[in-house]
Amino acid sequence: MLESLKSSDILFLDIETVPMVSKYADLPERFRKHWDLKAENLNKQDRFAGNEAKSPEDLFPRAGIYAEFGKVICISAGYIRGSEFRIKSFFGDDERKLLDDFRALLERSFNHDEHLLCAHNGKEFDFPYLTRRMLINRLRIPRILDLSGKKKWEIQHLDTMEMWKFGDFKNYTSLDLLAAAFDLPSPKDDIGGADVWKVYWEDHDLPRIVTYCQKDVLTVARLLMCFLGKETISDDMVVIKA
Repeated sequence: MLESLKSSDILFLDIETVPMVSKYADLPERFRKHWDLKAENLNKQDRFAGNEAKSPEDLFPRAGIYAEFGKVICISAGYIRGSEFRIKSFFGDDERKLLDDFRALLERSFNHDEHLLCAHNGKEFDFPYLTRRMLINRLRIPRILDLSGKKKWEIQHLDTMEMWKFGDFKNYTSLDLLAAAFDLPSPKDDIGGADVWKVYWEDHDLPRIVTYCQKDVLTVARLLMCFLGKETISDDMVVIKA
């Protein structure tokens, strides 16, 4: 399969998400009840791992990873055109607008059977999260994200974490660890995923998050090039599109 992949047909993705509101106390009452139930389940998992239980308020920074309690604040998309690796980011406080702008890109330029989406842990996180948030925002799902009625081999999604497993489903391998293993620059040299909620809600520094997201999508592309046995994407090939 790897031999047949055409890198120019791939759109590389990374998304950043945060809780829907800045703190637990700001949650609407209807959502607060549901988060309390989610917190109970999270505490069960944490106790099983030997960690102490936390209050729903203390657990709330983790809400951003769940599409029902979070929102998308940045999508970085990278693609190869000739000798360039172009990165276009969609970001802002208006989730519906950034999702709609990204949806328009997919429908305009990545809407054919040969096109593929690629992300690290994308099948478990990025792709379903985007689809769910589009539905919540009353947006039409682009064909390349819509899995309904498709057979497994018709799904146009690549996942570098899944590819690295080679059938081994015992653990999670982070993008940063694989970057280290393949001697690629770390995308986490400033902040990591756990910092995004604070940088957004407390520091109000969205540009810093966009830069972090762009580093992730570049690392995903570089990793796939390693899998394909192709030359890496050098820094001078990267073009940030406005």
